[in-house]
Amino acid sequence: MNRKDVGLLVLILVVGTLVAIRQPLFIAPVNLANTANLIGLFGLFAIGQGFVIITGGIELSVGSMIALLGVLFVDLVVTYAVPWPIALMLMLVLGALMGLAHGLLVTKMKMQPFIVTLCGLLIYRGFARFYTGDGTAGFTFGVSFPDLEWLTMGRSWGVPHSFMAMLVVAAIMWVVLHRSVFGRHLLAVGKNEEAARYSGINTHRVIIIAYVICAVLTAIAAIFFAMYTRSISPSSHGNFYELYAIAAAVLGGCSLRGGEGSIIGIVLGTILLQVLQNLVNLLGIPSSLNFAVMGSVILIGVLVDQQLSGRRLGGAKRP
Repeated sequence: MNRKDVGLLVLILVVGTLVAIRQPLFIAPVNLANTANLIGLFGLFAIGQGFVIITGGIELSVGSMIALLGVLFVDLVVTYAVPWPIALMLMLVLGALMGLAHGLLVTKMKMQPFIVTLCGLLIYRGFARFYTGDGTAGFTFGVSFPDLEWLTMGRSWGVPHSFMAMLVVAAIMWVVLHRSVFGRHLLAVGKNEEAARYSGINTHRVIIIAYVICAVLTAIAAIFFAMYTRSISPSSHGNFYELYAIAAAVLGGCSLRGGEGSIIGIVLGTILLQVLQNLVNLLGIPSSLNFAVMGSVILIGVLVDQQLSGRRLGGAKRP
């Protein structure tokens, strides 16, 4: 853990302690389990968002991906009786193709990541609404998939499987980012793509893989969310989830300029966001302020990153 991660962990402990003192229900087993479940759900695609941000890009379409893939998954399993393992694999493949398309548009077509993923946000949401006729997709009364429900929404030793899945993904992605050649290349591309290209790194491939990783993790999250909500309204399902992912990544030390990031930091950022959300609910603060909290978190994170970067640059210029 670096200093940023340690500082974030201390902040989480301080905020959690203050909330527990103000509202003892915060540390009730049921509340902790529910919070852990949400941390797992949001952490899955926040980690993927972090990989894209490290390249200096951004992925704005994750919420719409979650809506579209969730609708398709439910429809395949319920309406067309496709075995859920096959439906799951199809969603992962479709997610990978979405990420591949984004990566190719950014690298080969030289389009700005903001534009590419903003268009994706609109396109995927539109397809989801068109596919359902702007209706609601979900599991009909009495329909049950015990194995799938246990795998996604079950608990072992009191710990939600979504949280366990996030920990497994985080462990794998930590190795990928911090202990692999690809991870070093990813950080190099984010810091200076041109310099990385001159040093022999296939920068286009690195960026494309980052978008594919993000989309695949988002597809996994889409299935968990579909089983969590059991009813998907494509016009609202996943709305603004990209804000949560960006905020978690920024809080976790990912610079929006690229070249910096920590998997542990992203996980801690997700935890802090959910603790803040829990604080809003438990203290009776109007839920309409949730987006204000998200916007403030992103703003503060960017300001802190700019100040730290300015200090580092200032220190580097000194003889």
